[in-house]
Amino acid sequence: MKQLFKDALSYAIGSAGLFPVFRRVFAGRAVIVMFHEIQRDCRSELKTGTSVELFEHSLSWLKREGWAIVSLEECLERLARKDWSRRYAVLTFDDGYRDNVSVALPILERNNAPFMMYVPTTALTRTMQSWWLGLRELFRSREAITIDAMGVRFRCPNLRCKEVALREVDQWVHQDYRRAAALTTTFENAGISMSALNDRYFLDARALQSLARHPLASIGGHTTSHQALVNLDAASARTELADNRNYLENLVQLPVRHLAYPYGACGLREEHLANEVGYVSAVTTRHGQLSGDRIDRFALPRIGVSSAFDSEVSFAARMNGVQLAAQTLLSRRSHREGLEGSLRLTRPTVG
Repeated sequence: MKQLFKDALSYAIGSAGLFPVFRRVFAGRAVIVMFHEIQRDCRSELKTGTSVELFEHSLSWLKREGWAIVSLEECLERLARKDWSRRYAVLTFDDGYRDNVSVALPILERNNAPFMMYVPTTALTRTMQSWWLGLRELFRSREAITIDAMGVRFRCPNLRCKEVALREVDQWVHQDYRRAAALTTTFENAGISMSALNDRYFLDARALQSLARHPLASIGGHTTSHQALVNLDAASARTELADNRNYLENLVQLPVRHLAYPYGACGLREEHLANEVGYVSAVTTRHGQLSGDRIDRFALPRIGVSSAFDSEVSFAARMNGVQLAAQTLLSRRSHREGLEGSLRLTRPTVG
């Protein structure tokens, strides 16, 4: 229902020709766009990534609307010297999926679009506990699924049902990433191999070495094991950051200067650690654009694009600042209601 409301609002604003108004008031000077998988058959992958059609539309829309697609380095440099001559868009890909090369790269080349790929070490070594791939394989491969850790059994006779159920379990893990470990037994009982899934979906070391030499590509860090850093002690979190950066630099023989926090989970401690180990920027999954006035380089917001939640219209709406406008209005309303409640509680009674 919430998604339907967002879509309806986006269509209404677009149909009324109000996108330019929202862009002038709410859109930033730059945006970092976040992708994961770029899927040829998005339905069979239970809409866990971005369809080719939506990906192509996103790039075409950015160019048509006058956004310059630039590297992250160039974007940050232009904003630092207050170059407001254009609006800038940065394309980022998390985790190092094979289809980022086999599917997305030819499209990026046709559009001469630079991009950043953030890669965890264990994706390349095939040892990552990629629970999200395990869950997808579990729901794709059977109609009756029991998630023991949740105490829930799903019956999913069709793809739509599988999408909805998978999203429910995914959200359950995202509420506390320590829950991911509780899925291991479920995967083992189902005969699902993490190593095999990693090999099927992620680039290997040689492929990443080749990609790093591409003139449009930049390689960034994504920690060693893709754990939520906020759940680790400081020493372990620092090791995750430093070891991944060292591994990637030795592999690609290039500086690795930029970071994506796994799941976007970070706080001030993680920002300081990223700076300490030698990164010059770090991206989150917090929704937002870059205004250019005040930029926290170690907590950069992004706008994620996924076929599970996005359409061509909703993409345009978010890029034009509609979601930011809604968040601003809701925040002001909540603040006002809080003040009114406080006044009611403190107002003296008469009589």
